[in-house]
Amino acid sequence: MADIKLKDIYKRFNDFTAVSNLNLEIRDKEFLVLLGPSGCGKTTTLRMISGLELPSEGQIILDGEDVTKKRASQRDIAFMFQLFALYPHLTAYQNIAFPLKTQGENKSFIDEEVKRIANLLQIEHVLKRKPKQLSGGDMQRVALGRCLIRKPKALLLDEPIGTLDAKFREEMWSELKKLHVDSGSTSVYVTHDQMEAMSMGDRIAVMDKAVLQQVGEPFEVYSNPRNLFVAKFIGSPGMNFLDMQVVSDGGSISLNFTGDGTRIFISESLQDGIKRRYKEGRKLVLGIRPEDLTLEPSDAVNSFHGRIYVVENMGNHKIVDIELAGGTTLRVRVPPKVKTEIGDNVAITFNMEMVRLFDSEDGESIVYQEHS
Repeated sequence: MADIKLKDIYKRFNDFTAVSNLNLEIRDKEFLVLLGPSGCGKTTTLRMISGLELPSEGQIILDGEDVTKKRASQRDIAFMFQLFALYPHLTAYQNIAFPLKTQGENKSFIDEEVKRIANLLQIEHVLKRKPKQLSGGDMQRVALGRCLIRKPKALLLDEPIGTLDAKFREEMWSELKKLHVDSGSTSVYVTHDQMEAMSMGDRIAVMDKAVLQQVGEPFEVYSNPRNLFVAKFIGSPGMNFLDMQVVSDGGSISLNFTGDGTRIFISESLQDGIKRRYKEGRKLVLGIRPEDLTLEPSDAVNSFHGRIYVVENMGNHKIVDIELAGGTTLRVRVPPKVKTEIGDNVAITFNMEMVRLFDSEDGESIVYQEHS
């Protein structure tokens, strides 16, 4: 297998820039997920790796070889499309065997390889059927088999389970990851579904508006977002955000909530991050995940106060919506046995180690630390 390096990549379509200044290394045998909203550039990036699109600028290095100007047929890469793209007149066996047949391999070798792939994907029972006779899951496996039979240096997957129903998609997350491990491939997977990305990726590369925003392991991206976009895009339910104002008192920094003036006292690491860059009165955005908030009696100190107005019972937990002054809402994740009545006045305290602060102007994290 191989690593893939994208260096200073740009892709332009006339006046439109689809990918801008992309630098990304995909490690050997890694499962990397390209995640982002529609139109962010993730599929264009995948197509440039495959050779279906050539970059306007930059370099693509595959297994140490510069393949920037090589077309798809000249790269040892397999590409699986969202709609599978199976040949309708061929059986599952013939679809899987097609790449080896076009390479002129002998029949006995092709038969041996098709059976190996069919066993790996557990589709031996459908090899004689044509695509119209297959379920969505079986068509997906056949399409994967056609990609894997060539033993490519890299396997590229463009939202391959996006058309399946929600329950079956969740089942396929673990199956695709297991297949990646069993095949030993370097895999690049495109999706707009952040739960899919978190479940499957060794690392996640988050894109927005043609620009790579952050790369990291799932928990790193979730707990240590580089900017407001990543913080908002990752997580279900999403991160809470509060507009705050810097207050300096005798060398100590605290924050005032602009909604009602509530003051909270923050950790020394957050204070240091603020002191290096901001003066008193500067507006910042505080971010905190629902599970890092705790409901307390209404007289708790160093806390926000509000009223419960929605409770979502999720089985193993509850999501409680609390309205603060000025109409701001905090969502809190609590155990199912915590008493929560609509209309109750409560206090909310923060796990201060998990508080994240963002610049209100450029959206960048104040205390973000780069990980390798």
